[in-house]
Amino acid sequence: MEFDASTPRYLQIAGMLSQAIRQGTLAHGEKLPSVRMLARQYGVAQTTVVQAYHWLEDARQITARPRSGFFVAPRAVQLPEPKIARPMRRPRAVSLDWLGQRVLGREQPEGMVSFSSGTPGIDLLNPDRVRRALTRAVQKHRHLLCTYPSSDGHEEARRALARYAVGLGCSLDPERILMTGGCMDSVALCLRAVTEPGDVVALESPTHFSFLEVLQALQLKALEIPCHPRHGISLDALQLALDTQPVKALLLVPTLSNPLGSCMPQAERRRLVQLAVQHDLPVIEDAIYADLAEGDAMRRSVKSYDSTGQVMLCHSFSKTLAPGLRLGWLEAGRWTDRLRHIKEMQAGGQSAVLELALADLISQAGHHAAMRQLRAAIAARVEQARQVIAQSFPTGTRVSDPPGGLLLWLELPAPLDAAALHQACLAQQILIAPGALFGAAGRFKQGIRVGLGGDWTPQHLQALRQVGTMACSMLG
Repeated sequence: MEFDASTPRYLQIAGMLSQAIRQGTLAHGEKLPSVRMLARQYGVAQTTVVQAYHWLEDARQITARPRSGFFVAPRAVQLPEPKIARPMRRPRAVSLDWLGQRVLGREQPEGMVSFSSGTPGIDLLNPDRVRRALTRAVQKHRHLLCTYPSSDGHEEARRALARYAVGLGCSLDPERILMTGGCMDSVALCLRAVTEPGDVVALESPTHFSFLEVLQALQLKALEIPCHPRHGISLDALQLALDTQPVKALLLVPTLSNPLGSCMPQAERRRLVQLAVQHDLPVIEDAIYADLAEGDAMRRSVKSYDSTGQVMLCHSFSKTLAPGLRLGWLEAGRWTDRLRHIKEMQAGGQSAVLELALADLISQAGHHAAMRQLRAAIAARVEQARQVIAQSFPTGTRVSDPPGGLLLWLELPAPLDAAALHQACLAQQILIAPGALFGAAGRFKQGIRVGLGGDWTPQHLQALRQVGTMACSMLG
């Protein structure tokens, strides 16, 4: 085996074993190779294998049994996965009410136990690492605090992002990368570049609530395309939509979609690009969750298959480094010049000092190790939540099983209504997101998105059990 010199070998070994566990190659309860055998297999020291096994123990993927060795940890009772949504017959204007902002807004009432966030909190992120990068940037580039920033972004930051994009399978020209005020800012800019008010935009179903907010603000119509809970958007359904509807753009999250957590297979990503070229369809790819996907193959972007500039890539590090930086970036393919003009007229530039701090963070030798540690901690949290759901929620509850990220999508058994459960939870100071928020047509009445970001305490586990108990009680 050839190792990547920039990442500790134990993390690379642990990552391969973790992926094998997730994919079922290593079955739950199966004994792992001995430390000595694995060390010989990979040509590393036994201490390196021990470190890898300890990392997997911390992620709760394996357990150690005295005098017996290491075994793949048992998972919660296998739960049925969510069903595929029905196709929409026609596009719909987006009209959101106050509920979405109350549930998914950044400010939550004090004392509320919230399951609304999919963004890691301070216990998962490393604010000291960010602080040190900011301090270095200010000390080294303090003169930039006294000048207006470039609308495109600082050249050094764009070069760092081009190097980072290699991990997404992309070879990008730094001159064509634009810095933005966040991933949703990038998405909105891309939509402005390729649509006019009244146009139809295809997107996943269920979809990201913030996408619906952007479509409403730009007076665009939504055409929701069914998604498989593991494999993502149905390209057959998309093909039908392109043949029958005036679709002007496709907006999607191919890696860890929100809220399903699905990941498109690479063959489907390649096929999507071919479909886009055939129909001259602009594809806006939101890759914000890519670093949270457990396998390297899942992180390869749709953009990596694009040779004609048909795919617009949007990204941010708010889910992995620091939401407070409010920085994103994009590469807009053949629409780069148009989008650059829109950005110059609309927003100008971001803080060059913040951009350089971000460049420092993603260029550090330890960045890949930090991402692996983050993924391990997230996996342990998600596994805890799935175990609680299996034990406490009504029989027949369907639950997603995403290969990364902090979101779970639940489908409650009929006739249980998620909006009624939401109201019952509010009375107990518990906040859940009802499924109707994640579609333009008010569907998913049995759906719930459980966000495991933010704080995670024994109180949260108990609150999740309480949600399940209330669901059982309402079902009778």
